[in-house]
Amino acid sequence: MPEGPEIRREADRIERVLTGRTLVHVELTLPHLQPFATSLIGTTVTSIDTHGKALLTRFSDGRTLYSHNQLYGKWYVCRRDRPPATRRSLRVGLHTETHSALLMSASTIELLDADALAAFPPIARLGPDVLSAALSWRDVAARLNEPDFAGRSLGALYLDQHFIAGIGNYLRSEILFAAGLHPAERPRLLSRSEIGALARATLVISQRAYATAGVTNREPWIARLKRQGLTRRHWRFAVFDRAGAPCHACGATIERIEVGTRRLYLCPGCQPSRPVVSRPK
Repeated sequence: MPEGPEIRREADRIERVLTGRTLVHVELTLPHLQPFATSLIGTTVTSIDTHGKALLTRFSDGRTLYSHNQLYGKWYVCRRDRPPATRRSLRVGLHTETHSALLMSASTIELLDADALAAFPPIARLGPDVLSAALSWRDVAARLNEPDFAGRSLGALYLDQHFIAGIGNYLRSEILFAAGLHPAERPRLLSRSEIGALARATLVISQRAYATAGVTNREPWIARLKRQGLTRRHWRFAVFDRAGAPCHACGATIERIEVGTRRLYLCPGCQPSRPVVSRPK
């Protein structure tokens, strides 16, 4: 499933062809949305926002189209006279005079006014967006110390969209590695400096993934691996999907474990497991 950085990049592509432009044709194929398609014709797309893994297409009449790709959804951006060659099922078609944004195969789509959007459970229950310009590392540190989150293992917490929205499986592994913390650790047992390091890593790694189309590894390591002739698959991540390979930092063998029925990768040298003791000073 795409994570926050991938959804934000998808939003950027849609934004370039829709924002500020008037819709001349709209297709909404899900039965509960079909009656509203005509009412969107003539509106202007004011912005394409994201919150976690949800994409929010906002219209000039105050309504917002909420969509979530889940496992199979995919947005296509194209010229109106050059539709994509795909066997996917159309769910949403937003057409200007020159371009189209087409959502295929997604199943979670709603058209909501401002009040309904604010109360919409999939949005109302989300934590702050990991890529929000308003989110600072101090905000992340404060959330780590909140009673609802402080007692949970990092491995479980970092997939909980109520904590921070937009973090998924690969970001979880990469963030914990960057912070040097084992996934069994709990925020309440971390020192202040460890909380700070984790909070900073949360933002740095997520922003790096957005800027680089999903690459979270460190530049010196990437450069070294490229000189060896290795492909993107081998240098994209520091630990994720690298079970059995040597750690770029210490040479220890990367391990794969299961946390919350999802795979997680770690370096036992850089992220040692520690006995549960009282919180360090």
